[in-house]
Amino acid sequence: MSSLTITILQSALHWENPEANRRMFEEKIDSISEKMELVVLPETFSTGFSMNAEKLAEPMNGPTVAWMKSLAARKRIILTGSIIIEDGGKYFNRLLWVLPNGQLGHYDKRHLFAYAGEDAQFSSGNRRFIASVKGWRIFLQVCYDLRFPVWSRQQVSHSTGGQPPAALPPTAEAEYDVLITVANWPARRNHAWKTLLTARAIENQAFVVGVNRVGEDGKGIYYSGDSLILDPLGSPLYHKENQEDCFTITLEKEQLTKTRQQLPFLRDADAFTLLNDITNG
Repeated sequence: MSSLTITILQSALHWENPEANRRMFEEKIDSISEKMELVVLPETFSTGFSMNAEKLAEPMNGPTVAWMKSLAARKRIILTGSIIIEDGGKYFNRLLWVLPNGQLGHYDKRHLFAYAGEDAQFSSGNRRFIASVKGWRIFLQVCYDLRFPVWSRQQVSHSTGGQPPAALPPTAEAEYDVLITVANWPARRNHAWKTLLTARAIENQAFVVGVNRVGEDGKGIYYSGDSLILDPLGSPLYHKENQEDCFTITLEKEQLTKTRQQLPFLRDADAFTLLNDITNG
């Protein structure tokens, strides 16, 4: 059975200073001696969660995307995290998925945080993004998306393995194996953050990786981090609060498969269809 190694970076951010953040994250990644395959940075890692989109937005051929491509190639890793992007005259909180060969995919944050005015500055995405790595299917989302379980819900397909339905209980083919959420989630709502991540793991029988920032931003909002990695039963494999940390973990497909076989709850899931477009990367 295959394994997948994920490195997460829980870090403070330099407020509205992309160059300083790029330099900081490159130094952190260069300092990691462990094997890396997939490296996950927080939401809006180059600027912090700023609503100053007109000033801070970069095009897709801008310096931060170029930096991600260069670093992914040099370190032979997949690199992901969200930044503020201008595309077609609109601004997006865009999560980038950058491969070491220079190819990239992206996901535009679907649920914009109106409480902070994000919906007034940014355009919403309407497509989910599921990447494929070494036989693993990885569903990517950004921060506030976590509060909307339908967006994260497995859309399972049912099969009887070619046998008559009466002869063999149907099995369910899950849509994804790992859910990754990158965030700038304030400490004052960290109970919701930890609870929702756990719920997403349990209800979808998937590994869940939540990567948050720490420290105080330029608006005086404090972030406790509380980055979490959870197994398909919702049990924590990693948790860190109130300090910077780089952590690497290897997930095993065998654990995922055993959980779904021993507890075949997904086969009883309701069938549904999202009205928005869905894309796989």
